Amino acid sequence: MNRVAYVSTDPGVPVFGRKGASVHVHAVVRDLLRRGSEVHIVTARVGGDVPRGLDGVVVHELPRITGTGPEREDSAKASAAAASAVLAALHHDAPLDLVYERYSLWSDAAMAWARAQSVASVLEVNAPLIDEQAEHRVLVDRSGAEAIARRAFDAAGSVVTVSEPVARWVAERTTNEQVHVVPNGVDTQYIRPGLEAQPQAKGEQTPFTIGFVGTLKPWHGIEVLLDAFARVARTDDATRLRLVGDGPQRAAVLEQAAALGVADRVDLVGAVAAEDIPAELAAMDVAVAPYPQLDDFYFSPLKLYEYLAAGLPVVASDIGPCSQVLDAGRLGVLVSPGDVTELAAAIVGLRTDARLRAELGDAAREAAVSRHDWSLVVDRILATVPTRTRSLSDELLGSVG
Repeated sequence: MNRVAYVSTDPGVPVFGRKGASVHVHAVVRDLLRRGSEVHIVTARVGGDVPRGLDGVVVHELPRITGTGPEREDSAKASAAAASAVLAALHHDAPLDLVYERYSLWSDAAMAWARAQSVASVLEVNAPLIDEQAEHRVLVDRSGAEAIARRAFDAAGSVVTVSEPVARWVAERTTNEQVHVVPNGVDTQYIRPGLEAQPQAKGEQTPFTIGFVGTLKPWHGIEVLLDAFARVARTDDATRLRLVGDGPQRAAVLEQAAALGVADRVDLVGAVAAEDIPAELAAMDVAVAPYPQLDDFYFSPLKLYEYLAAGLPVVASDIGPCSQVLDAGRLGVLVSPGDVTELAAAIVGLRTDARLRAELGDAAREAAVSRHDWSLVVDRILATVPTRTRSLSDELLGSVG
């Protein structure tokens, strides 16, 4: 059995939480477990009960991060540095075969330890965290964060990024030639097309549900979706909008829905556990990713892969990787970012064409299974392990069952 240490020192990512980043952690760890690996999670924040499929994983908690401003950054650095001692203790008990780390602002100790011990390592980079922290939160020691990033990237056996923009951001900070792009995926065994709708009572109108899954934050374009839905709703009494997720824009969403006169037809579900996402998707007829125009779209949207796996017809903004994920429109309808008129027209087009919805849904499901299942994504990640540690990669790749 292979022994893998999964390291996440970011206090903003509860490894057993409900956030999209948490779901990403669950997916990778779950797939490693499926391959027969013994997985140890080294983390700064646990965040909840053990998620589905992660029974048997061993959790090692790092020192708690406290304070604000520079004190918090110093605390985070100390917590992340403690990962090397945890890895050393694990390696002493029985050799570790792989150190897999989710990149965080203040962590270079895990990659440095793995390099010093000649243990295979992969550093997964999901976003330009330094830029994010500086723009959206507080970053006191930017030069320190940059230095840590360079050391972590240089030490990693392989750096795996979720998109080309993130890969470029990493490449600007390292001489490591092992920088790869591996987009996100989805658990197609768990997220599947919903059951056929139950027959309605005579005279009862079947609601047509337009759905969204994601955090209620500005870069998800919820305000554009609400405006588009209001236009659709004016001439279609049977439509509803279902928003699955929570965030800082919740109050603004409620206020906008009320101002548009559609508050009674907008279901604001709030945050749900990952285990509830399949049921939420099954309640939708069309799923939307209404991203606005963004200067730097570096995401690999989990929601798109979940929509595809659920066999849903998708409407998405033509920005970033969305066109590639949707095969330039073969798997969904692409609209101009921020264009309310186009978005409303696309929704109406799918609303009135059941055959097109079925065709798109079938094609979406097939693509999710054949290209985007997490087992395939983890295959691609493990295949980036340098040749000097390729025996581990080959063993893990061969153990998928």
